[in-house]
Amino acid sequence: MMEPVVLGTILAIFTTMGLALWRAIQGPSVYDTIVGVNVFGTKTVLLIALIAEFSGNGDLIDVALVYALINFLAVVAILKLVRQRDLAASRRVEHD
Repeated sequence: MMEPVVLGTILAIFTTMGLALWRAIQGPSVYDTIVGVNVFGTKTVLLIALIAEFSGNGDLIDVALVYALINFLAVVAILKLVRQRDLAASRRVEHD
């Protein structure tokens, strides 16, 4: 009874992953590309968690959490690179 629901969920996740990948490739701006990559990474985490739940392998949840952290840090670093053109730059506040 649960099998059609699981298959439908997996199909929905793969569909949204495909749409996110299309947005990452076709995005008119760099921000659309970044959002597409971020959504793709988030859906990958959901897929890993779904596999962990239905396979009974709880260790995969740790893999999903690490992947989510790497995805978040990568998006923050890319946004900083796009905005400041330098990852090592610090923001200087000048007072008048």
